[in-house]
Amino acid sequence: MNTLANTRSTVGALLPVEELSFAVLLSNLEAHKAKPLIFSYDGRDIRPSYHVTEVKTGAFKALDCGANPEAWSETFIQLWDIEEENSGHMPAGKFLAIIRKVDEAVGFDPQAKLTFEVSDGVRPMQIYRAERMDNRDTVVRIYLSARPSSCKPRDRWLQEQQACRAPRSKRPCCP
Repeated sequence: MNTLANTRSTVGALLPVEELSFAVLLSNLEAHKAKPLIFSYDGRDIRPSYHVTEVKTGAFKALDCGANPEAWSETFIQLWDIEEENSGHMPAGKFLAIIRKVDEAVGFDPQAKLTFEVSDGVRPMQIYRAERMDNRDTVVRIYLSARPSSCKPRDRWLQEQQACRAPRSKRPCCP
């Protein structure tokens, strides 16, 4: 995990945490196809009868708040967290089969930013990032955390400031 994840700046902002990329998610799931796949968010596990209701991918171009051009690919996986009769959480292999079907139809950038949209069908969709994965037990658990908004120029500045506080031998850009 990123050592900067819990570092606060002098004005109280959290520096960005690392996120699982689409490629890392898929490669880690490949070795655990038979295990139940559980998403954990807001301090609880998704219900066993959840559905993957939509998978979409796109390339985005934008200007950040400092008028800097930004470009990225992003994949969105929509989860419907509902309660229905079900015998257990979806196996990782079934999730991978869904993703492969989408990949055959539309293609994916393996290095895409990964975003999860989660709703129970009543509350509005919430946006999450995949922060980490745990596959040591009898299940695969993907921990989702809220995706906050940010100011990219400020985020870059904070990262530079943190790098400058590192020991001199690890400073990439500071005297």
